[in-house]
Amino acid sequence: MKKKDSKSSGKKNAQLVLRLDKSERDAFVDLCKELDTSAAREIRRFIRGFLKENAQD
Repeated sequence: MKKKDSKSSGKKNAQLVLRLDKSERDAFVDLCKELDTSAAREIRRFIRGFLKENAQD
């Protein structure tokens, strides 16, 4: 079976691994659940905002 081309599938194709304190991670994940969002969604939102704020014109 042939694999789909990752460019045409629209799926994410990279990961960012980071280390943080377990209590901070747990508090973040819990708060995201309370706000009916996901930790991954909020991290992606932060990264996009950070890139936009710091874009070189």
